[in-house]
Amino acid sequence: MAAISNDWLQYLKPEFGKPYYGRLYRSLKEEYGRSVIFPPSGDILNAFNLTPLSKVKVVILGQDPYHEPGQAHGLSFSVKPGIAIPPSLMNIYQELKDDLGCSVPNNGCLTKWAEQGVLLLNTILTVRAHQAFSHQGLGWEQFTDAAIKAVNAQDRPIVYFLWGRPAQAKSLMLNNPRHLILKAPHPSPLSAYRGFFGSRPFSQANHFLKENGVEPIDWQIENI
Repeated sequence: MAAISNDWLQYLKPEFGKPYYGRLYRSLKEEYGRSVIFPPSGDILNAFNLTPLSKVKVVILGQDPYHEPGQAHGLSFSVKPGIAIPPSLMNIYQELKDDLGCSVPNNGCLTKWAEQGVLLLNTILTVRAHQAFSHQGLGWEQFTDAAIKAVNAQDRPIVYFLWGRPAQAKSLMLNNPRHLILKAPHPSPLSAYRGFFGSRPFSQANHFLKENGVEPIDWQIENI
């Protein structure tokens, strides 16, 4: 598993010594040894390594990684270049088009967002092939809760996109008055029409950032 080498380490290093993390590490070693697990082990911590804590402006919480071959690469909702855009991400792109006029790109790689300060964090960071939520309860939830608490402790403007009930449950940890929490239904085709479409999170986030003297996000993903 890849290591964290940036400023996240100060906040997450204590987790490595806790009993749950030891169990998680052993379980992952076994899982990667006997099953097909996504993302590749070197990509598990990409959200942290691409978006240092000091650079976080927006947090987009997902649940667990995509579980089909070639999709997951450690960023919530994102897929590798050359992989078909999943339905939830296509709905995100549609809302982005309606909200800010961005064109819908031909790929689902959101690395550009991560590099600008959008923390694309799943609450569970690994999954067994073809089995959604198969790594629920291994210990990732405790680890990513520590990360969410670290963001909550930052004394600067930050926006959270909490889409769907599991993400919204994390709002109990978010009590920083300098932060903005935007809640909406999940962009899944099963729920997007219940209020995700028309929620305009991207313009709201950029307005909040600009109001507080922070460079807004360029949300346009370019074609490859």
